[in-house]
Amino acid sequence: MALLILFGFIAGAATAVSPCILPVLPVALAAGSTGGKRRPAGIVAGLVASFTFATVALVYAIDALGLPDELLRNLAIFVLLFFGISLLVPALSSRIEAAVSRFSGRFQTEGSGDGFWSGTLVGVSLGFVYAPCAGPILAGVITVSASQPFTAGRLAVALAYAVGSALVLYLLMLGGRKLTVPLSRRIPQLQAGMGAVMVVFALVMLGDYDLRFQNTIADDLPAFIVNPTKDLESTAAAREALADVRQADVTEQGTRIAEGAAAQEEEPPTKSDLPKFGSAPDFVGNQQWFNTPGNQPLSLDQLEGRVVLVDFWTYSCINCIRTQPYLKAWDKRYRSDGLTIVGVHTPEFPFERSADNVEDAVRRAGIEYPVAQDNDFATWDAYANQYWPAEYFIDGEGQVRYAHFGEGEYEEKEKVIRELLAEAGRDPGEGGSGASGTKASHGITTPESYLGSARADRFVNGTIVDGVHDFGELETPSEDQLSFGGRWRISPDYAVADGGELEIEFGAERVFLVLGSPDRPRTVKVLLDGRPIPPAMAGGDVKNGSVTVDEEQLYSLVDLPGAERHQLTLVPEKGIEAYAFTFG
Repeated sequence: MALLILFGFIAGAATAVSPCILPVLPVALAAGSTGGKRRPAGIVAGLVASFTFATVALVYAIDALGLPDELLRNLAIFVLLFFGISLLVPALSSRIEAAVSRFSGRFQTEGSGDGFWSGTLVGVSLGFVYAPCAGPILAGVITVSASQPFTAGRLAVALAYAVGSALVLYLLMLGGRKLTVPLSRRIPQLQAGMGAVMVVFALVMLGDYDLRFQNTIADDLPAFIVNPTKDLESTAAAREALADVRQADVTEQGTRIAEGAAAQEEEPPTKSDLPKFGSAPDFVGNQQWFNTPGNQPLSLDQLEGRVVLVDFWTYSCINCIRTQPYLKAWDKRYRSDGLTIVGVHTPEFPFERSADNVEDAVRRAGIEYPVAQDNDFATWDAYANQYWPAEYFIDGEGQVRYAHFGEGEYEEKEKVIRELLAEAGRDPGEGGSGASGTKASHGITTPESYLGSARADRFVNGTIVDGVHDFGELETPSEDQLSFGGRWRISPDYAVADGGELEIEFGAERVFLVLGSPDRPRTVKVLLDGRPIPPAMAGGDVKNGSVTVDEEQLYSLVDLPGAERHQLTLVPEKGIEAYAFTFG
């Protein structure tokens, strides 16, 4: 953790001199060059506090209260506009400074005033504007924050990032004040000029021109200037430190199981007797159970003597969906012989945390075996799991004997089930389950592609950051690339259409996209190579060239005879939420 905090500090300092900060810099210099001598310190204090809150605690607040993502950006615009106007009107500025001083006087020490508290308010607004500049180190911590318990470690990384950035900005503000010393005789004019800068920037933000500027320079400047911290944040040491944060709640049992599973992958067992990885952790920290008597929790103690298959899944994952026919067939064939399958639903996206959504998904899939809702990743971490889907096979004595990650190896898995049943003194009988299902096609070249800023990659638009963007005319992407066109509202986990288009150049047989439509059904037009997709090539959810999105789930868009390369263009109705492409 100490190493990650250090990297966060260095990355924050480097980010403060990257193009992302350029729209914020004039306001910081303008605010820091006017008012009392302690105003720059106040701006830094406010920026550190609001940036840290916006990048960590805000994840929980938005998730709990259902707040719109652009709320704090709009608040920042209002604060900057308010203070800009106050500098343009000296009488108003004096009244504000006096009011702030009276309010803060009861807890400030001698000499701590002189513009400190008014600077803090400006810094608070800048922190909310500056938050989207956070790089991969901070994004790696933030993306798991809403689904895992708040920890001091995550707060420390965000705070280190903010302090690193604020320190550089503070030095820049001090330099700006020195440059304005010769203008000290023209203080009224200087304040008016700085106020005008703040007002102009607030109006620029109101029209999203700051975001357009960031995208433009990201396309035109060298990568090492656009993202000066990339090499640092992609080091093995940084990745290992992030893994430690994400797996902070892993149990010793889980570590042993993970080590055993890794060894098994390197050298699969050839003997009939399977190795023992260690005692299986119980189901912990679950919010809801489905398909159990009275929806009551299960425990491994209750299942003693039975063979247990624990399947980690999430309902919008195409790889998980393709394993379900096999799981259902095994449940039907071997339940009466002593097999219990438990699906542990651990969400990837925020909407998968809803118990109603999970219950609907279980019903739609025809799943009859027990399912536990694992929103806090508690059972996931107990097994030190890292994959969707992942399956752990537990013998009648509670020992993990086999594990498999991802799709495939279905015949081997059924052999393991039969062997563990026989070992437990239960007769699996003659004949297998006859399980079959759709498998991933050969020739897939395009990797899973996320549309939210936290994991967006391979976009021709350059770096994808939070906020409302007008990306302009849709640019044709190259092989395996994506392109936003028109207006979109970007969040860490998804992108919301606001009159824009989306295009991807893919190599696969089937294309799926996780979509949502709050409040009411909406449609997405589907074009293949610039034309309405033919029925023979359309996915199962496409009717007459369009998809009707009414629930947050995975939608099938393209179904070709084999893996081929094509351009897929989507024209979504305003309000459609798009999360991630997967391929099969």
